[in-house]
Amino acid sequence: MKRTFSALLVCASLLVAAGPSAVAVAPSSAPWQVTGLVPGRPQEPGRAPAVSPGVPRPHLEYVPRSEAVRRGLREPACSRTTGPYQRQAERYLGREVDGRQSLGDCRAIRRFQQAHRIAPATGFAGPVTGATVRLMRARKDPNRAGHCPDSAERTACVDLNRQLMWVQQDGRVIFDPVTIRSGAPTMETRTGAYRIYLRHRRHISNLYHTSMPYAQFFDRGEALHGVYEDIYSGPGSHGCVNLTMTDARRVWEVLRKGDVVYVWGRKPSV
Repeated sequence: MKRTFSALLVCASLLVAAGPSAVAVAPSSAPWQVTGLVPGRPQEPGRAPAVSPGVPRPHLEYVPRSEAVRRGLREPACSRTTGPYQRQAERYLGREVDGRQSLGDCRAIRRFQQAHRIAPATGFAGPVTGATVRLMRARKDPNRAGHCPDSAERTACVDLNRQLMWVQQDGRVIFDPVTIRSGAPTMETRTGAYRIYLRHRRHISNLYHTSMPYAQFFDRGEALHGVYEDIYSGPGSHGCVNLTMTDARRVWEVLRKGDVVYVWGRKPSV
């Protein structure tokens, strides 16, 4: 998809003689606003929570405005509201798939949220819970549909449909699926087969001074790289494939310059 000149300026970064410019990724507002959902817990405006080594940060679920937890108050025990990913959660958790919230459903979803650090854990099957269900379902056989080519080369498989990435080689998964955040609407991550042409562990954008840790560039400035904010926040990047800091660090150890990056699909609207 062609980008406007202004969009390209937004994505500009440090120019490197050996290859194209790198993409800067700036924080953005929540993509779930179109569904009428809001962050389930209060956030500090304009600031991402500090990252403590070895201490995973909870993933912030989006909930109906009436169920958002106010500052200083405890989260309710169980939501009575049917979320947009109710059926997916029911199916994965072995519940009756009727698409209607029940007390039993809520308790099961709440336990799932607590196990996967989703907060507030109220049992509302919102977009973060849905994304986590997709990730868990993909763990057994991420390439079951055969979209990513089976090759003797190391291949980073980037599935925009499910917002997942894994690495495979010789028909074997060598890096398990993880959640990604791809390009926002009008700045979608380009699809196709590419090769990693530049790796920079501590890359910094020269336009916005945006940190792009563990950057692995694969197409005209688009890169796999880590982000400090919650991977589920915002409508997306300016084209890059974002990963959590932990996942970006881990995949940095797996991939090398010249490895294949294969991207397909289209990011869902919600």
